[in-house]
Amino acid sequence: MKVIGIIAEYNPFHYGHLYQLEKVKEENKDALIVGVISTTFTQRGIPSYLDPYTKTELCLTYGMDLVVALPFPFASQSADYFAKGAITILSLLGVQELYFGSECNDIERLQQLAMKSLDDSYQKKVKQYLEEGKNYPTSLSLALGEEDVVATPNDLLGLSYIKEIIRQKSTILPKTILRTNDYHSEEITSSIASASSIRKAIREGKDFEKTVPPTLVPILKERQHFEEDYFPFLKYRILSSSDLSIYQTVDEGIEHRIRKQILEATSWENFLSKMKTKRYTYNRLRRMCVHILCGFTKEMAKEFQEVSYLRVLGFTSRGQQYLNQKKKEISLPLITTLSKGNLPMLEYEKTVFAIYTSVFSIEKQRELWKKEYQDFPIRKEF
Repeated sequence: MKVIGIIAEYNPFHYGHLYQLEKVKEENKDALIVGVISTTFTQRGIPSYLDPYTKTELCLTYGMDLVVALPFPFASQSADYFAKGAITILSLLGVQELYFGSECNDIERLQQLAMKSLDDSYQKKVKQYLEEGKNYPTSLSLALGEEDVVATPNDLLGLSYIKEIIRQKSTILPKTILRTNDYHSEEITSSIASASSIRKAIREGKDFEKTVPPTLVPILKERQHFEEDYFPFLKYRILSSSDLSIYQTVDEGIEHRIRKQILEATSWENFLSKMKTKRYTYNRLRRMCVHILCGFTKEMAKEFQEVSYLRVLGFTSRGQQYLNQKKKEISLPLITTLSKGNLPMLEYEKTVFAIYTSVFSIEKQRELWKKEYQDFPIRKEF
């Protein structure tokens, strides 16, 4: 039996994601699909619109057989860290092929660029461009050479997946699926739209219903929460911290700018606009804010450089059977709910979940905590 891996954030799940899952199943009849998903905060430094329980149910409903969480120390960081955590988990679970969306849809080119980017001379060029004041994505692309520039988000993330597969000497075979929508567009023009355009439509009260499965529409309308909701907590954390440089991704003296601008900022987005420079992308600034918000320090990042457990969020009967076969080979503890185990990374995950749920009503917080402690893993029978 072939085992396929998918790494996803589903923020939120939409018809583009469903297309990807259906394409994978179409090309791999009877394959078992393993998903690694972020749960509370995402790689772009924003909260997940869907709570972990809802997201897991969607994964199982639309084609995955086994769903595993990507811990916050990896899910909230730059592409290379994100890839490191996800590829580690997929490798431990015996995944043979990894499918990811790609703008160029040219796996050979991406593999060649990944090999090139692992060369020492490439790393020196990246450092050189960073010292010139260019941001990280631009420095990566320029270091590859003008003829090889990769600037699209899925291809850049795909490069990180392939690099990590090479670094870990994993046997996972990477494969691409052509991305069919314009990632630049912030407007919804068809049923296949980007997650960012859907989030924008939800924020602005515009129609997004044709872009997501019908069962998801009332959930997204009811459970709306945005990064703005966390702004008072972020402001408090910044003003009450004596040394902001201890937090992960707060580098190069930017802590002084943070402390100055937070006093005048009126919202999360207003704060980001005041912080924005050519060197710092909005995504990098958002990740920085989330690390401060969640108290994720550089010391913790050093401590949590390796995945220390596998948290199983859900499975179908096939997925459960496969996991039972594999678990003797897995060297890390298998965790099913936040109540199981007392590993440092898991204890920190509980803190992050508490921060994530803090903007919900008391009733919703109780509901989500009950699910985290009692209702996982989710079992789906078809």
